[in-house]
Amino acid sequence: MKLHDLRDNAGARKVRLRVGRGIGSGKGKTAGRGVKGQGSRTGVAINGFEGGQMPIYRRLPKRGFTNIFRRNYAEVNLDRLQQAVDAGKLNPAEKITAETLVKAGVIGHVQDGLRLLGRGLLSASLTIEVSGASAAATAAVEKAGGQVVILAPKTGVAVATA
Repeated sequence: MKLHDLRDNAGARKVRLRVGRGIGSGKGKTAGRGVKGQGSRTGVAINGFEGGQMPIYRRLPKRGFTNIFRRNYAEVNLDRLQQAVDAGKLNPAEKITAETLVKAGVIGHVQDGLRLLGRGLLSASLTIEVSGASAAATAAVEKAGGQVVILAPKTGVAVATA
């Protein structure tokens, strides 16, 4: 490799298209904007504009709402727990919490808590601390000789002590 062999990657430097510079350029006269009207002018923002009639987003009724108090739980199924135990990522003798599941890579991150769901089979005896669990998941853990501990819900209200 020599200094005079250095080149940019193909397509790394793109020449700006100069429009409106004569018909020989292929982009002369109207500069690719078509013919007269609002769209050929600069500063046009007509998304949702329907030519003066009532736009569809105003014709349709509003429905539903967003609950600002909704809790988002990280979900984990029984088969995923069994995979982690089989792979040696989780120790069945220790208490399993949301933090241990994050460290083991079973879940990405804890949002408002952890919810245990009942898909799959569980053969390991586990003690699991969760914010919530389905009835099927609780029954399967207890059948395998484990225990499900339901934690008290997180409250957003600070308690003042006098």
